[in-house]
Amino acid sequence: MRYFYLLTFLVLLSACSQKQQQISEQTSKMTKKQPENIEELKIIPQEPSFYAKNLSDEYISDIETFVEHYFKPWQIDTISIDQDKATWAYTYDNNTSYTYTLQPIKQNFFKEIKENSNMEQFATINEKALTLKLLNVRAIPTDKPIFLDPSIAGEGYPFDYLQNTTLAPNKPILISHYSKDKEWVFIECSFGFGWVKTKDIVFIKPAYTQLWQKAQQVFFLKDAQPIYDENGNYLFDSRLGMVLPLIDEDDETYTVLSVSKSKENTPLYLRSKISKNIAHKGIIRFNTKNVVQLIEELKKGKYGWGGIYGQRDCSSTLRDFYTPFGFWLPRNSSVQSSVGDVLMLEQFSNEQKIEQIREKATPFKTFVYKKGHIALYVGNYNNQPIIFQNVWGVKTKKDGVEGRFLIARPIFSTLEVGKNLKEFDPDASMLSQMKSINTIVK
Repeated sequence: MRYFYLLTFLVLLSACSQKQQQISEQTSKMTKKQPENIEELKIIPQEPSFYAKNLSDEYISDIETFVEHYFKPWQIDTISIDQDKATWAYTYDNNTSYTYTLQPIKQNFFKEIKENSNMEQFATINEKALTLKLLNVRAIPTDKPIFLDPSIAGEGYPFDYLQNTTLAPNKPILISHYSKDKEWVFIECSFGFGWVKTKDIVFIKPAYTQLWQKAQQVFFLKDAQPIYDENGNYLFDSRLGMVLPLIDEDDETYTVLSVSKSKENTPLYLRSKISKNIAHKGIIRFNTKNVVQLIEELKKGKYGWGGIYGQRDCSSTLRDFYTPFGFWLPRNSSVQSSVGDVLMLEQFSNEQKIEQIREKATPFKTFVYKKGHIALYVGNYNNQPIIFQNVWGVKTKKDGVEGRFLIARPIFSTLEVGKNLKEFDPDASMLSQMKSINTIVK
C-alpha cells in the first residue's frame, strides 16, 4: 500500500512540475531579449544633451507649493482615504492569481492576510512618522507577490500587483494602524498609501515635524551615494528626488538632519555631511545643465515595476526627475496625464497625432500618455517626435500570440520603438494607443 501512495505522490509531483515547466516555456517563448537589436536605439541619439540644447533658464515651481504637497501627511489629522480604497487589492481573491512559484494562490492566502490586516482599527492611530530606509509599499501586508497568469504576455515577473510604490529614506508619512501581528503598519504618504514594515519607520513628535517642515530643504540629485552620520555610521543611500532639512553648510558640504531609531524605538536625530556635488540647497532652475544632469542620472537605472528592487517605472521616473525643480507630481501614469493642459488624441489618426505633437507639445514639459504608460516628449529627430521613457518592452505578435521584446531601461525613442522587429505589433505601439498629451508647465 505504501508503494501505491508513493507512486500517487510521484505522479502528482510530476504533473505539477510539468505545469510549471509549461508556463515557464510559454513565458520564455513570449519574451525576447537583446534590446540592441532595436535599430532605432543605435540611430537615435541617447544623450540628453542632444535634445536639451535650447531650454530657457527658469524656475518652473516654487518651494512653498512643493512643501505643501511633500509634507501633506504631517498636515492632516487623519488618513485621507476611506477603508474601501485602502483594501482595493483584496479583489484579487476573486481571480486566479499566481505566487512566485508560478502556482495558483489558494484562497486561504487571502483569508489569513485579511484577518491580519486588522482593518477594524483603520485610522485609529493617525500619528506622524518617518521612513528609515528605501521602502516597498505593499497593497496588503505581505512580501509575497501576486502575479496574474504568467503564460500571458505582459504578466508574471516583474508585474507584482501588490507592489504599490517605494518611499525614499526619511520620507514623511502618517500611520493609520498596525496589522494584528504588528509586523506591518498601514501608512499614507504624499502620493500614495499602503503597508510597510513596522521596523522600518519611526514615530516623530509634532514639535519636531514642525521644525522639520520649516527648515530649508536640500534636494538630492544623485542615486546610490552612501549617507553616514557624523560618526561614520552608514545610514542609507541617497536617491534622486530625496529631500532632507538643512542644518549648516560650508564651501563643499551640506550638513543635513537625518533620523534613525534607537533600541527603544525612539527617534535618533543625526547630523550627516553630504557633498554639494550630489545635492542642492532649495529647488534648482529648469535649464539645460540641470535637465541633462538629472536625465543622465536616471539613465543609469533599469526598469522597476512599482519601484521594485530600488529601480523606477515610467511614472516614478518622471516624479523623481521633476522633484529637484520643486515640481510635485502624483504617482501613477493615469493621474500624471491629467496634470496641466490636456489634449485628448484618441479621435485622431496616427499622422494627425504626430502633427498635434509637433504643433502643441513643448520639449521636456509635455507628457505623452497611453493607458498604463507615460513618457516625456523631448523634441524631434529626423522629423519624428522623440520621447524619453522608462519602458519594460515592445509588444510583439506572431500567429496571433502576443509577446514582449525586452528593453527594461530608460531610453530615447520614437513613438513606435521596435518598428524594425519582424514581430512588431503596430496596433500596440505608443503612437497607435496614445490617449493624450498634457503640457504640465506653460
